[in-house]
Amino acid sequence: MSDYNWCHGPNCHTQETQSRIRGSGDNKVLRTIKIKQGRYNYSGRPELITHDDYFCNQKCLYDFLRLHATAIANLAPRREALETPITVIKEKATNWRGDPCTNIRINKVDNA
Repeated sequence: MSDYNWCHGPNCHTQETQSRIRGSGDNKVLRTIKIKQGRYNYSGRPELITHDDYFCNQKCLYDFLRLHATAIANLAPRREALETPITVIKEKATNWRGDPCTNIRINKVDNA
């Protein structure tokens, strides 16, 4: 298996940067960037895969996400809302002008 991936950004090959220019003479092209896997060493954990292994920069990442957002969401569709049990604590206080106000603090309920 190769230690490199090509950037998955759909428009990577159209960005006009010197690092993308390839070819000789009049046969020049803009080429997608080749990315070394694990280029940010992740604290010695090569099994940890991030977007840095597939996209050369954030522009390419977000171009890919915009293009494929629906397909990505359909991989694991959400059929119902998720909920987290909480307790709400209201405290009477005064704001910076001395006016009365109510501060709301949310505590997550531990179900363990």
